Amino acid sequence: MSHAEAQSIPEVILLTPPRFPDGRGFFSETFNAAREAAAGIAGPFVQDNHSVSAPRGTVRGLHCQIGPNAQGKLVRCVRGAIWDVVVDIRRGSPSYGRFVAAELSAANWRQLWVPVGFLHGFCTLEADTEVIYKVTAPYDRAAERGVIWTDPDLALPWPVAAEGAVLSDKDRVLPRLCDCPDWFTVP
Repeated sequence: MSHAEAQSIPEVILLTPPRFPDGRGFFSETFNAAREAAAGIAGPFVQDNHSVSAPRGTVRGLHCQIGPNAQGKLVRCVRGAIWDVVVDIRRGSPSYGRFVAAELSAANWRQLWVPVGFLHGFCTLEADTEVIYKVTAPYDRAAERGVIWTDPDLALPWPVAAEGAVLSDKDRVLPRLCDCPDWFTVP
């Protein structure tokens, strides 16, 4: 049975699927729709994404999608390790602007549920890290949004200094959250 762990923001869920080791290695059922639904993870999932980051200190994020293609994400690390972070950007939420972070690694086998209405990003803790994540909506370039990973208002405790981080050109020029419209609201 998978272990689901509540986080400081209740909609964010940390899962650890069981692994069954033997002399050949191990077997793990990494996704089960009924099990994940029982833990509070909303599907259905429509796409799987796989990223490889060669250098340690690679930062990807902070990203989200808005509108009808807003995405929930179920994130796991299958090689290496990441510091994974989600930020609540649902205006009106009691946890608006707060974050949850967890180390996900091939060793600890954890997965993090990132609900719709949250920014997502990660930093690689090891070289040659691979991340796989399921999403609830397809990629939509027009719906893609982001916030700069070093936003001083968020004050995220990244495990890499800004000068040492490896980023895409797109992620280097994202705005601060205070300069963005309300992409998500909670009544």
